[in-house]
Amino acid sequence: MTNQQCLNHPSSPSEQPLLSRRRFLQKISYTAGGVAAALVGLPLVGFLFAPLFQQKPLFWRAVGDVSKFQVGETVVVTFEDASPLPWAGVTAHTAAWLRRVGDKEFVAFAINCSHLGCPVTWLPNAKLFMCPCHGGVYNADGSVAAGPPPQPLSQYPVRINQNQVEIRTTALPLESA
Repeated sequence: MTNQQCLNHPSSPSEQPLLSRRRFLQKISYTAGGVAAALVGLPLVGFLFAPLFQQKPLFWRAVGDVSKFQVGETVVVTFEDASPLPWAGVTAHTAAWLRRVGDKEFVAFAINCSHLGCPVTWLPNAKLFMCPCHGGVYNADGSVAAGPPPQPLSQYPVRINQNQVEIRTTALPLESA
C-alpha cells in the first residue's frame, strides 16, 4: 500500500470518522430546508383548508321601516352583502324581492335565478318573476312555473326588529343546469 492510500483510508474500521464534515453539513442543510418548508407550508395548508371548517357568517340587515311596505306589494330592497371584501365597493351591495304578506309577515326572495344566477324581475301585472337570460319563470310564491330553473327561488329569513324589517343574509347556493 502506498503512502497516499494510507492517508486516505484508515487502517481499521474503528479509526473511520463517525460523520464526515461533508455529510454533517449535508444533514444540516436538509434539516434547515425541511424546517423552512414547514414554516412556509403550514400557513398555506391552513389558508387552503380553513374555509372548510368555518361557519358562514349570518347577519341581519335592516331594509326599511315596516310602514314603508304595503300588504300584497313586492318591492326590491338593497342591503350590504354578508361578507363584503374591503375593496368590493358598489358590488358589496345586493338585493332581494320583499313582499309584505300580512301586518307582521314578510317573505324575501333572492334576486338571482336558481338556474345560472341571472337577476330576476318582478312583473306585478302577471304576478310572476321572470329571468331574462334563459326564460325562467317563477310564480309569486317563488316556485318554478316554466323554463330551465332546477329549483324555486331561494328565500331569506325575515324578521321585524324594533319596527324595522330585517333580512338575514347568507351566501346563497346556485345550481347550474
